[in-house]
Amino acid sequence: MAKNTIVLKNYSNVFEERIAAGTITPGELCEFVSGADTVQRHSTDHGNVCPNMVATEDELQGNGIDDDYSAAARVFLWLLNTGDQFYGLLANGESVVISDKLVSAGNGKLKKLVPDDSGGIQTENIVATALEAVDMSDSSAADPTGRIECVAE
Repeated sequence: MAKNTIVLKNYSNVFEERIAAGTITPGELCEFVSGADTVQRHSTDHGNVCPNMVATEDELQGNGIDDDYSAAARVFLWLLNTGDQFYGLLANGESVVISDKLVSAGNGKLKKLVPDDSGGIQTENIVATALEAVDMSDSSAADPTGRIECVAE
């Protein structure tokens, strides 16, 4: 079911504001830029997201979840704690079912966790668990869908 907000269940109530180093879409994972008071889309595929931080919509300006932040704009961020539920973005080409573990896709979006070549799983990199099934396997970069309800790990 489509939502119109990123924050679905907020148990932590920890929010920040930073300047965007580039375009950021509400629902994307973000990371601090080293040596600057800015943030960008999380950039490491399957990388550790610490703190788990997601951009929220700029409701103070009347913007919704489909209104991107541009570079140099003030971004509203939510620092997730375990149990917080949010409306994230699933990477193009991904397909997940309820209870799949999600990690960073390296572009601000989420992707399904799969074991590495050695059969191990890096559980410290899990960001969230899917609360719904979403199929983006036939999507392209122009696909406007891809939102997914998740619970933070």
